[in-house]
Amino acid sequence: MYHSQRSRFSSQYKKQKLIVNGLIGITLGVIGFFILAFGVFAWFAKDLPFPGKLSQATSYSTVFYDRDDKPIYEMFKDKNRVPVSTKDVSDYLQKATIAIEDKNFYKHKGVSEIGILRGFLSFFFKGRFQGGSTITQQLIKNTLLSSQRSLSRKIKEAILAFEVERRYSKTEILGMYLSEAPYGGIYWGAASASMAYFGKSPKELSLLESAILAGIPQNPSFYSPFIGEKNAWQSRTKDVLRRMREDGYITADQEKKTVSQFAKVVFLSPKVSISGAHFVFYVKDLIEKEYDSKLIEQGIKVKTTLSLDVQKLAEKIVKEEIENLKGYNASNAAVVVLDSKTGEILAMVGSYDYNDEKFGKFNAALGLRQPGSAIKPITYALALEKGYTPSTLLMDTRTVFANQGEKDYVPVNYDGKYRGPMQLRFALGNSENVPAVKLLAMVGIRDFLQKAYDMGLDSLAATDENIKRFGLSVTLGGGETTLLDLTSSFSVFADQGLKKQTSPLMDISDFKGKNIYKTVKAGQKKVLTPEVAFLVSHILSDNNARMDIFGPNSYLNVPGKTVAVKTGTTDDKRDNWAIGFTKSITVGVWVGNNDNSAMNPKIASGATGASPIWYQLMRQLLAIKKDKQFKYSDGIMEKPDKVKAQTIDAYLGGLPKDGYPTRSEYYIEGEEPKDISPFYKKLKISKATGKLANDVEIKTGNYDEKEYIIISENDPVSTDNKNRWQEAIDQWAREQKDDKYHPPTDKSDANSDSVIVSIKSPEDKQTINSNSVTIRVKITSVYPMKSVKIFSNGSELKSYNENKTDIEETINLSDGVYEIKVQAVNEKDKSGDSSIKIGVNKPWDLTSPTPTQTPTPTPILSLP
Repeated sequence: MYHSQRSRFSSQYKKQKLIVNGLIGITLGVIGFFILAFGVFAWFAKDLPFPGKLSQATSYSTVFYDRDDKPIYEMFKDKNRVPVSTKDVSDYLQKATIAIEDKNFYKHKGVSEIGILRGFLSFFFKGRFQGGSTITQQLIKNTLLSSQRSLSRKIKEAILAFEVERRYSKTEILGMYLSEAPYGGIYWGAASASMAYFGKSPKELSLLESAILAGIPQNPSFYSPFIGEKNAWQSRTKDVLRRMREDGYITADQEKKTVSQFAKVVFLSPKVSISGAHFVFYVKDLIEKEYDSKLIEQGIKVKTTLSLDVQKLAEKIVKEEIENLKGYNASNAAVVVLDSKTGEILAMVGSYDYNDEKFGKFNAALGLRQPGSAIKPITYALALEKGYTPSTLLMDTRTVFANQGEKDYVPVNYDGKYRGPMQLRFALGNSENVPAVKLLAMVGIRDFLQKAYDMGLDSLAATDENIKRFGLSVTLGGGETTLLDLTSSFSVFADQGLKKQTSPLMDISDFKGKNIYKTVKAGQKKVLTPEVAFLVSHILSDNNARMDIFGPNSYLNVPGKTVAVKTGTTDDKRDNWAIGFTKSITVGVWVGNNDNSAMNPKIASGATGASPIWYQLMRQLLAIKKDKQFKYSDGIMEKPDKVKAQTIDAYLGGLPKDGYPTRSEYYIEGEEPKDISPFYKKLKISKATGKLANDVEIKTGNYDEKEYIIISENDPVSTDNKNRWQEAIDQWAREQKDDKYHPPTDKSDANSDSVIVSIKSPEDKQTINSNSVTIRVKITSVYPMKSVKIFSNGSELKSYNENKTDIEETINLSDGVYEIKVQAVNEKDKSGDSSIKIGVNKPWDLTSPTPTQTPTPTPILSLP
């Protein structure tokens, strides 16, 4: 019994010892496991990157936005990566991403236990770690670790995942993932991908678009619509939609409807998908000049003045109209749209196709080209400042301008015709060349260049070099400028003569919100008076003023709208322009070839080329009632108080004249015409010969008065005293059929040998109460005088043996009655005389005889 009991105790002791040893072994094993695990984790953790680097990326894409914060373009070095927060991402994309990548995203602490187990099994059986990763792990892989598939990387990934989940909220983690996920090729992050594939911000993505993007990161090279397997995105998108439906994010009906829309999906071209490409690179160059290129490389947000709606409209119209110009050998066009009030660039089209290999990259809006007649309004503005008026008359005739650039210059009008008398309003409206050249000669090239420079044409500064280089043809576009500068100069007319700096930028900041540049109210300079700006604007908006050349229904006339516009075409048809404005917008268009080759001679201002583009763009921009996105008003600036309307002679200007039509014209106060035109002249015509009446006929009244039109101009550029302007006018007059343009030029020789003597003072039958008597005489004769004698009561008082036609002599006479007689003889020995009776301190008709008294002449000055 004792032995049995001892044996039982011994057995129990062994069991207890075994249990204790087992527990000790298990405890030591667990401790050893944790020590080993800690050692492994410590080993792998010693070189781990700092999780905080997730939010401290040093290089992003630079994103350009339009004025309404719509993305235009993303610029990058290697990866197009734009940071984005979840508030700026469509709810559809957030849910689609979670559904297909990590359904338990909001439940786990950074890693998926099932995923880890699946990964370890894959490692032991296949030799490589393959298992599902959470969104947190994928974020770490994309930003902090390499993409190598290995156990060590997975361990590091898990360690970092726990730490990231501790540091950041789920919303922040999702936002960082959507900023870093690969979406195929160069596109990293949802912001760059949504812009690349659909041309919109991630906040604007639809359910279908969100599902497409959410499916790409798993295998971008396979699922990308640009670089992946053809239509592979469709099956992947179906998987995404199915998972969204299974997780309750969408209904079965939504899934079915979205799948049915696959055929309607349109991806942007994998080429440079950019609106306003030339504008973007223009802004980029400006930023780099101001801040250095490193600012662009580190990534910034650039808010520009561009209106994406206006830009897309301009690009669309340009592309359509260039197709219509194929038969005119015109391969390119450029457009600039400015806000007339601020100078901000609303649109810039540098070419009709940025991706064209031959010339697409060249920004024609910034290229120097000859503006043709589009520059004429500056000449007319300068003339109006100098006191000329819209009714000032210039003769449009074939005129030689001598010694212009060492040779004579003979400008030709656009249609080869000459129209004779033209008031400035119609000369500018119809864009006649000869009056414009005359006007420049009258106001001066130096002043013109200075005015052009003040209005924004930097290439036409009034330097000594430019003054020597340019002749009178500069008013017809002989100098060079850019479409941007020329459009800017027209905005001066639109805004009361104020010049503002052209502005493409509103704001620059980094992705942390730090402001780098903030636009301030643009400075402005008064370069024209409001009165002059209004007069030019009114002329350019007057469809009647341009009707002779352009007709009533040209592309310069926007139905129902008041718009000012000027065209220009160079003589060799290398450049064609249309620049126009309202008080709210200014639109400039150029058409031509980048290689400066000539277009088809049939291209015509107002009908083809730039004008149709300008018309379509301006008409649609002003169609407020039809399209609320454009809020630009028509009309030119308000009439200044100092501008007055007056009725004038429609033919030669001046006050109205009987028998001639009238019209209304605007004048700056004080410059209104005060009389009829001086070119209406009444001439005294000999009744006997029909020639100009001679002095004798005029004196005797042997003439008729007849009215003629006699126009005269001076030639300010003549260097030999030869008035070539007048020669051209006289030639034009000779070609007119109406007799009113053909006044006689020769004097009549009727009664030419007659001598008429007129005693002007004293008067006949006058009593003079003084013994000092002044005798004034006027002698008229075609031929010179040979002798003149003065008699008193028959006795000679004074004799002149010279050509004396004006006499003034003072003589002393005693009291009494006298007969004063003056007798003159001319070279033809024809004589004439005149006599008067006077009384000196006695009545002139006293009958008692008065003895003759010899006078004593008193010398005085003769009449001029």
